[in-house]
Amino acid sequence: MTGNIARVAAITFEIGSLAGLGYYLACLWSARSYLRDRMEMRAAEEEAPAPNLPPVSILKPLKGEDPEIYASFRTHCLQNHPEYEIVFGVSDPNDPALEAVERLRQEFPAQAIQVIVCREVLGANTKVSNLAQMLKAARYQTLVVSDSDIRVPRDYLCRVIAPLEDEKVGMVTCLYRGISGDTLGSRLESLGISTDFCASVLVARSIEGGIRFGLGSTMAFRRADLKAIGGFEAFVDYLADDYELGKRISELGKQVRVSDVVVDTFLPSYDRKGFFEHQLRWARGVRDARPRGYLGLIFTFGWQWAMLALMASGGPIWAWKSVGLALLLRIVVALMVGLGVLEDRQALLLLPLVPLRDAIAVGVWIASFLSNEVTWRGDRFQLYQGKLIRLEAQG
Repeated sequence: MTGNIARVAAITFEIGSLAGLGYYLACLWSARSYLRDRMEMRAAEEEAPAPNLPPVSILKPLKGEDPEIYASFRTHCLQNHPEYEIVFGVSDPNDPALEAVERLRQEFPAQAIQVIVCREVLGANTKVSNLAQMLKAARYQTLVVSDSDIRVPRDYLCRVIAPLEDEKVGMVTCLYRGISGDTLGSRLESLGISTDFCASVLVARSIEGGIRFGLGSTMAFRRADLKAIGGFEAFVDYLADDYELGKRISELGKQVRVSDVVVDTFLPSYDRKGFFEHQLRWARGVRDARPRGYLGLIFTFGWQWAMLALMASGGPIWAWKSVGLALLLRIVVALMVGLGVLEDRQALLLLPLVPLRDAIAVGVWIASFLSNEVTWRGDRFQLYQGKLIRLEAQG
């Protein structure tokens, strides 16, 4: 009886491994497709006449300081776009991030920079609440929203808004590299972004014929389309605000385009607790935003299933070969996406951590179903159908 159970388990785990191998192959195919499209986009840009780009309002909601925050802000003042403004927003007029903004104003006195103190609380998601209030001060019809820790190249703004010339495009978003701090948690998160998360975005892009969500690294869109979905106020209680904004714009019948620009995000030096809290917040946000897709992640753990099949089967040669093939394909995916697509050389240095990072990812995936509580920048929330319910701080 025990032998029969072991054989059934081994077969089940091997089926899981085969599904994972299929996913790895889908990642490679999707990455190759994106690289081909990116090359074509850049060739077309070089041949086409310079577009008449509209003026842009960049909206930057802030809360506290991020690693290298001033250097990241500074890149937004070095854009080769002819006319744009930067609107920063805070809830607290004494927010420490404002020191970097003031320094920015001193270095770039000619750059249009506004600071909006957002005194109203419109919903549980403070970031979106602030964006709704910042929008009132923004002067232009083309909007770019990006997280405060994003660093961009000089031609970023021109390139991310150029696709909006096509009326069929409703949003442009960007893939990003995670630049780690000096802790293990920070390195693991960086590795996950560059070798796993961005790979899943590319798979969604290929399988679904384009993505139906935005990424917080960059979301470029028109004010008119935002108004058509009810404004920021329409999703002011949702955790995954970038997902909701992209989803709702796509429901207007507009495309969400992945730009050929890749930006950098600078990660904190997480301690163990901070790392797991951030991973669980992200995981539970995706779980509620894309429940079927998130449940389907069980079929992406290729080498982990192969290891279980190896242990259940007692170690025959076929099981060892399955583990070896799954690990090889997983590393190839990491190199193809991390180096080939994102040009992230740090991913190459962190490659030995892939097995540890992937093993933790399984644990986070399981733990994400055990509770609906998330912690976001020191505040605690209960998550219900994608929406945030603030929990009282424990004294």
